[in-house]
Amino acid sequence: MALSPTELAALRQEYSERGLRRSELDPDPIVQFNHWLHDAVENQLIEPNGMTLSTVDAAGQPWSRTVLLKVCDARGFTFFTNYDGAKGRQIAANPRAALTFWWGALERQVNIGGVIAKISRDESDRYFHSRPVTSQFGAWASQQSEVVSNRAVLEESYQATAKKYAGGEVPLPEFWGGYALDPATIEFWQGRRSRLHDRLRYTRQADGAWTVDRLSP
Repeated sequence: MALSPTELAALRQEYSERGLRRSELDPDPIVQFNHWLHDAVENQLIEPNGMTLSTVDAAGQPWSRTVLLKVCDARGFTFFTNYDGAKGRQIAANPRAALTFWWGALERQVNIGGVIAKISRDESDRYFHSRPVTSQFGAWASQQSEVVSNRAVLEESYQATAKKYAGGEVPLPEFWGGYALDPATIEFWQGRRSRLHDRLRYTRQADGAWTVDRLSP
């Protein structure tokens, strides 16, 4: 049953869990992010490393989808995917992208903007072979973002891949690997009462140092 416009408009949450002060922030936004990610894990949030990746296609149309963060370090935010899928093609044409983490139970959001680049094949290979073999089969079986006539086509492709590599090592596909988003801005958002949320944004300067500004909600 669909919600009426009145019911939809009435949906709201009063945030009151905690605040966020500049003095509480680590000077390094990557360290600060990892503190918050640790909190999300400790609170047993579902898929705490799930992040919305936004890219733009050749027509200027933005697209968003959820991917999983696998590494967060000084290089940035790393995830893995099919290079030939829609997001891979969009990144190749325009590497500027954005990430959003939403941890609702903690009333927290992180928004990140920057530039994406592929990581090394060696690193992609190490991660690929750390995955369950069923996921390795899936990477080969799926022509990501391509139209398929039905589910059976996917299942048949998967079974053919599993048979081909049964008992042996599954090679890293040429079309599959990792990307790292090198952040230029990272904004930490903490929900507060009366919609007067805390927003603190790190901006990286030309010399690599980070400055922090408080933004109006």
